[in-house]
Amino acid sequence: MESNRLNKVNQLIQKDMADIFRKLTSKIGRNMLITVTEVRTTSDLSISKVYLSIFPTNNTDKVMDFVKENHAFIRGELGNRIGKQMRIVPELQFFVDVTLDKADEIDRALKGKGDNPVL
Repeated sequence: MESNRLNKVNQLIQKDMADIFRKLTSKIGRNMLITVTEVRTTSDLSISKVYLSIFPTNNTDKVMDFVKENHAFIRGELGNRIGKQMRIVPELQFFVDVTLDKADEIDRALKGKGDNPVL
């Protein structure tokens, strides 16, 4: 179970990362939606796992390549925002959140419209 402090840190990082990605979408590409769905920070506050939902999904590789290339810039931007509240800016690890895709796939399969019927 996460502590109240850790939950607040996760919410702070999620809010600021969402704002950073909203401003970066013009550099990544137009007609794209990047959502920070979840942030999980270790108890020692050294590492934060950031989960991104990317729409349309065919841009996932492009976005993740951009994130890898600009990892230091993104962490620096986060540091500028949370530097007053936290002494150390956690190391960021980015992951693609596919839960919405999986839910849609299951929903289509249950309705009988999917490619793979569930049996």
